[in-house]
Amino acid sequence: MDGALIIRLSGFTTDDVCAGEGALSQPLLIATSNAGKLRELRSLLVNLPLVLLGLDDFPNIESVEETGSTFAENAALKASRYARQAKVLTLADDSGLVVDALSGRPGVHSARYVRADATYPERIALLLAELEKTRDCDRAARFVCSMAVAADAGQVVFATEKSCEGRIEKAARGLGGFGYDPIFVPDGFDQTFAELTAETKNRISHRALALAAVREFLVSLTGLRSDG
Repeated sequence: MDGALIIRLSGFTTDDVCAGEGALSQPLLIATSNAGKLRELRSLLVNLPLVLLGLDDFPNIESVEETGSTFAENAALKASRYARQAKVLTLADDSGLVVDALSGRPGVHSARYVRADATYPERIALLLAELEKTRDCDRAARFVCSMAVAADAGQVVFATEKSCEGRIEKAARGLGGFGYDPIFVPDGFDQTFAELTAETKNRISHRALALAAVREFLVSLTGLRSDG
């Protein structure tokens, strides 16, 4: 899926940041064209002493195409290439839905399933139709999120991948969340991601788990303290 997070520590070089000479209230650019992901990441980063910026603050950055065969490859690729363009510490992510009965589809193609300009209701309809055709009773699935951090010269200095196990419902339910959330029920719950409260989803989701690891790294890297 599309999206990269670019961390810009104003007034600091990468050497300064790596030396732990951070300061409170440094800006953080969340660069993603996915509005739902942007909202979710803002809420997950709210307790860090960082000023959260949007992609519009870097209007000249060229989009990085996801050409990797895995979530981890795409996250590292985007982190490195966005970092070299912006010349700042960069965090990129790639995430998607993996369905066992569909041999892992949509996987790394989750944001382009059906076609690049398809709506998520269209993608969900196709996924449910394909799953029905398999006549497979196994509806096990998982959301996967890979995140990578690259220094301003492009070298990847941190990477993590987390998942949230669950199952695919037979029909969409709920109005919250985004993407495939209305058909995914996480293990231990009866509600879909789209029916859960934001607080609950942000505690158990693949993206929340991956970002928690990234937060720890950023705190150690910058010397900043998290209040949450």
